[in-house]
Amino acid sequence: MPKKFYTEKDVEDLFHSGVLSLEVNDDVVLTELAYERARSLGMTLLTDKPDHPPSAPVRPYISKTPGSRAGAPASPQARAPELLPDSSSPECRELKAGLQQRIREAVIARLGAKVDGNLLDVIIRRVLNSTGVR
Repeated sequence: MPKKFYTEKDVEDLFHSGVLSLEVNDDVVLTELAYERARSLGMTLLTDKPDHPPSAPVRPYISKTPGSRAGAPASPQARAPELLPDSSSPECRELKAGLQQRIREAVIARLGAKVDGNLLDVIIRRVLNSTGVR
């Protein structure tokens, strides 16, 4: 079966003809502008895949857990347990800062001075937050 591609104009025409939802699957593809236009018109896009714009990269390694399908959000049970139970305490903030510093030093030791320090700090914070260290 050939793929059906919808453009921004196609989405507008569908909306004005009374279509309020559109099933997006392997055979139905929206352009980036069509996706944005459908969202702005309030159309519901039905899909069995994670909701993201067509141009957004698929990064299954971010949420992939054993037993889950690629791209599926990790279940709450699959998340790492909180490593620092009370992140508001001074001890926990100190531990987190120490952990961030050790990770930063290890990366710089491995990659050298070619690492952007600000970007590295952002990445470390994001990874720690996604693993439950807040």
